[in-house]
Amino acid sequence: MQNVIYKDRDIYIEKQESQIPWLKIFTTEPYKELGDLPKELRVRLWDIYDIVESEMKSYYKPTKINMASFANIVSRVHIHVMARFEDDSHYPNPMWGEKLREATIELPDDKEFFERLVKALNS
Repeated sequence: MQNVIYKDRDIYIEKQESQIPWLKIFTTEPYKELGDLPKELRVRLWDIYDIVESEMKSYYKPTKINMASFANIVSRVHIHVMARFEDDSHYPNPMWGEKLREATIELPDDKEFFERLVKALNS
């Protein structure tokens, strides 16, 4: 687990190295499918997603939040949460899609965002 910014008994959150703010929310146990999670954990996963999305919107002021959960290469439940901007290198394509332009985005400090996010998750 590299780039872990939050961890508790059931969930951990990693930062994906990228031009944009991009987090991945994982269950600690390696459940293969979302439906395999106990209902209480599934509800908690979505509660955490809501907090991550809300904090990203508030802090980064993106054009759009993207959410994805393919789990084909990493065959376990995890959710990608990405803050997208009209001037990022791939927009409006997905980050896995064709790069459309060279882009440099001016963003506020990640460290402050992570501190705010962890505080919100622990509230």
